[in-house]
Amino acid sequence: MRKKIRQELKKYHFEWKHLLVLFIVLIIFQLIVSYVNKVSLHRLLEETQNWYKKDSAEKIANLTTTSIELLIETNPPSEHYSHEQEQKLIQAFNIIFSQQILQQNVLKVCLVGRYGGHYYAIDNGQDLFHLFYYRPPRFHAGLQQDSAAIRLYRSLEQKLREEEQIISVEKNQIFQVLVPLVPRGEFFGAMYMRIKPDFGFITEQITSNYDETALIFSVLILFGLLAMFYISSYTVHERDATQRLLFEEREKYLKEHIARQKETLFTKRIYHTHHKAEKIMGFIKEDLRDLNAENINQIKYRVTKYANFISRVIYDMKWYDPPLQTIRNPMFRTDLNAVIRFIVDAIFKRTSRDLQHVRFDLQLDEQFPTVSINEFVIWEIIEPLIQNAIDHCGKEQVTIRIETAYFPEKKHGLVRIEDDGRGILPELLEKDTQGIRRLFLENISTKEEGRNTGYGCYLSYQIALKCGWKLDAYNRTSAGGACFELFVPFGGRQNFQQGE
Repeated sequence: MRKKIRQELKKYHFEWKHLLVLFIVLIIFQLIVSYVNKVSLHRLLEETQNWYKKDSAEKIANLTTTSIELLIETNPPSEHYSHEQEQKLIQAFNIIFSQQILQQNVLKVCLVGRYGGHYYAIDNGQDLFHLFYYRPPRFHAGLQQDSAAIRLYRSLEQKLREEEQIISVEKNQIFQVLVPLVPRGEFFGAMYMRIKPDFGFITEQITSNYDETALIFSVLILFGLLAMFYISSYTVHERDATQRLLFEEREKYLKEHIARQKETLFTKRIYHTHHKAEKIMGFIKEDLRDLNAENINQIKYRVTKYANFISRVIYDMKWYDPPLQTIRNPMFRTDLNAVIRFIVDAIFKRTSRDLQHVRFDLQLDEQFPTVSINEFVIWEIIEPLIQNAIDHCGKEQVTIRIETAYFPEKKHGLVRIEDDGRGILPELLEKDTQGIRRLFLENISTKEEGRNTGYGCYLSYQIALKCGWKLDAYNRTSAGGACFELFVPFGGRQNFQQGE
C-alpha cells in the first residue's frame, strides 16, 4: 500500500521545495496579516476599554454619591435623632464606603469638601454624619487629609460648583472621579473615587481566541494550497501526457513529411542531372567515333572525366542526402581553374559550337590554391550558373566572363561569373526573411514558374552551402548584365563583400 502511494506521488513530482515555498509564503503572509490585525485589534480594545473604564468608574462613583444623597433625603438633618438612630445612620454611611472599597478595582473612596476655610477628605460614616447633622461639625481629631484627592478637588472646585457635572481624570490607567454631592440643592463637596479598572483578562481572552483563529486559518490555507497543488499537478500530469501523445503524433507526421520532401527533392535532383548525363553520354559517343591515333590522349582524358561525372550522377542516385565526406574532404585536392576550363571547353564550347553569339573570357588566377571539394561537386555548382547566363542573357551576342581571384591576406578566394546581357529582374534579387535571394529559392525562374523550372540556381546555392561556400547574385552597375559570385574561404569563413 505504501509503495503504491509512493509511486502515485512520484508521478506528480511532489518535491519538498514546493512545500517549503508554500510554507514560506504562508508564514510571511500570515505574519503580515497577523501583525496588521493585532495592531488594529489592540487599538480597538484600547479605545474601547478606555471608554468603558471611564464609564464604569463614573457609574460607580455616581452610584455611591446617589446612595449617600438618598440616605440624607430619607433622614433629614432637621429632625432630632436618638443615639440608636444616629448609630444606624453612621453604620449606613460606613456600609456605603466599605462596599465600594471591597470592589477589586476601587482604590480610594472619600468625600472631599471645604468647611470653614479648611479642606477635608472624609472616608468614614461618623465624620460624614457629623458633617450633615451637626453645626458646626464635630470631626474627630484624626481626620485624614488625603493630599491627592484634596489637590485635585481644589483645582476643580470652581468648575464643580458652576457646572455640577462629573469630572474624570485619567493617568497611568488610574481614573480619579469627582461627583458633585448636592443633597437638597446644597453643595457640600464632591465624592472622590480612585479606580483602576482591570480588563486584562478580556484582552487575553480575545488575543487567545484570535491566535486560535489565525492558527486554524493558516492550517486551512495550507491544506487548501496543498489541495490546489495536488489538483494542478494532476491536471499538469494529464496535460503532459496528452501533449506527449500530440508531440509523438506530430513527430511522426514531421518525419513522414520530411521523408516525402527528401524524396521529392531527390527526384528533382535526379531529373535535373539526368539530361546532363544524357548530354555527357552523347559527348562520349561522339569522341569514340572521332577516336584516332593523333587524338587518343586528348579523348582519353575527356572520356575519363565524362565517365567520372556519370559515376558521380549514379552515386548521387543512391542517397537522399549524400554524406558530407563525399562532398568535402581533406583528401580532395581539386584545381578549381582546371575544372572551370574543362567545363567551358569540354561542355559549353561543344554545345554552343553552332551558337556563335556566345563568347567566353577566362580570367583565372594561377595562384588560386587547390580546394578540398570533389571536382564533380564543383561542376554541379558552376555549370548551372554558366547555363543560366547563356539562357537568360537576352542578347544576340553575349560575353561570359569567368574570373577567379585569391586574397592571401584575407584567406579567401572568389569565383565570379558575369555576362553583359540584360541582367536579373529586381524582384528576383529581393531577400526573404532568412536573407536568401528569391533567385535561389526552389521553383523560381525568369521563365514561367512551374514544377520543372527554377531548379538550377537553387541546386547551385544548396550545394555551395554544403561545401562551406557562399553564393550571391547581383546586377552589374557599369556594363550591365548579371553577376554570380562564389565566396571560397580558406581556414575559416570570412565576411563576404559584394563585388569585392
